[in-house]
Amino acid sequence: MILIADSGSTKTDWCLTAQGSVSLRVRTKGINPFFQTEEEILAELRHTLQPQLPEGESIDAIHFYGAGCTPERAPLLRRAIGEVFPAASGLEVCSDLLAAARGLCGHEGGIACILGTGSNSCFYDGKAIAQQVSPLGFILGDEGSGAYLGKLLVGDVLKRQLPPDVQKAFFAETGLTAAEIIDRTYRQPFPNRFLAGLSPFIARHLDRPELRQLARNAFVAFLKRNVAAYPCREYPAHFVGSIACHYEELLREAAQETGVRIGKICQSPMDGLVDYHAAPLR
Repeated sequence: MILIADSGSTKTDWCLTAQGSVSLRVRTKGINPFFQTEEEILAELRHTLQPQLPEGESIDAIHFYGAGCTPERAPLLRRAIGEVFPAASGLEVCSDLLAAARGLCGHEGGIACILGTGSNSCFYDGKAIAQQVSPLGFILGDEGSGAYLGKLLVGDVLKRQLPPDVQKAFFAETGLTAAEIIDRTYRQPFPNRFLAGLSPFIARHLDRPELRQLARNAFVAFLKRNVAAYPCREYPAHFVGSIACHYEELLREAAQETGVRIGKICQSPMDGLVDYHAAPLR
């Protein structure tokens, strides 16, 4: 049996599979070694993941793809997974960007993009990530992500750049105050998750031209500042993530404006990863 994980900052999707046939799908909170300690990750694996897995099932290999799985932080996650699943003989910890590339492109070349809580992109040559523009995180970059949209939204709300009725609707629907927004953004953990959680307000009110333009500009910025660096004329750009799916119409409009050819758009790379790990290596 193979256990595959696709983890973002908000949630982790787990899939138990054998020879390309899926036997179980479960979900836990996001696991990110950049923000979490080894003890916190161990607790999530033991108390949330393990109880959902079938007892006595032998897991031969684990492929964990996640945000924050840099070469520096991946060993922390390997230790935690190895402690919880000592019988697994194969353990691979890779970036969520490689998950997107393998899930979207398989063994073919292409441009793989993530638009979820955060954003990222790369050019994948069919075997490895050959080129990447650094996403820089939600403070300096992450254009087009849920956190980026939320940041733009609250900035416009608090600086009164939106019509009064839109501002009123925002506070009424979210139940937040200005002070709470500042506290959650600057003092509480996971501000990126908090800001991304505000982006659905934009999706619900895309009939308002101000919010529609805000979102479209965010996607244009992502394409110009990230995707344009890759060979866009030769390869389509594929997208994975909740933001890509929920704002597909605006994403396609932004792509048309910037001359980017759109390929696949899907919520999760998991189905593609199942196929990737079931196929023989070339």
